Amino acid sequence: MESKIALPIIFLAVFYLAGATTPTVVKPSSSFIKSSCATATYPALCEESLSPFANTIKTSPAQLAHTALAVSLKRSQSTKAYLNKLKRFKGLKPRERAAIGDCLEVVSESLDRVGKSMQELKKYERAKGQEFIWHMSNVQTWVSSALTDENTCMDGFGGRAMEGRIKTSVRAQITSVARVASNALALVNNFAHKH
Repeated sequence: MESKIALPIIFLAVFYLAGATTPTVVKPSSSFIKSSCATATYPALCEESLSPFANTIKTSPAQLAHTALAVSLKRSQSTKAYLNKLKRFKGLKPRERAAIGDCLEVVSESLDRVGKSMQELKKYERAKGQEFIWHMSNVQTWVSSALTDENTCMDGFGGRAMEGRIKTSVRAQITSVARVASNALALVNNFAHKH
């Protein structure tokens, strides 16, 4: 009886060990994302959020910057949707509802700025010299403004009376958006300097 149980266990152990020693193949696009993200504010988050798009990014700094902005836009959209749902929650204090409303405005402005940045980044292909610098300057300004807006969102939750689950929940969402935007700004800056 014991030998009948031991055989499948030995087989599984050998199979597992064989799998564990198989070398992993690193695609050039994956290593490009990893090395590019090393200069971002939050490298691990940068790599995690951009790796799913490795086939699109390949080794293009422009595509990397564009994708980082797209990820930032998507994160802002999901945060806006979350805040809209949260604002309708019946158990909110009036000050919490007002603070969430302020955050919604901030996230909406951020969405607009990141969207403009993506459009502006597309124009770089036709731009040369000073025109390219101007387009990149616009992108950098808009993403920086979006980042500042996201950081100021939490001002409405100041004071001890506002401590609690709502503030913690909103802070987690806003922090996530701000970190992704910060990474996007770093990658846009790198692209602008290398071009």
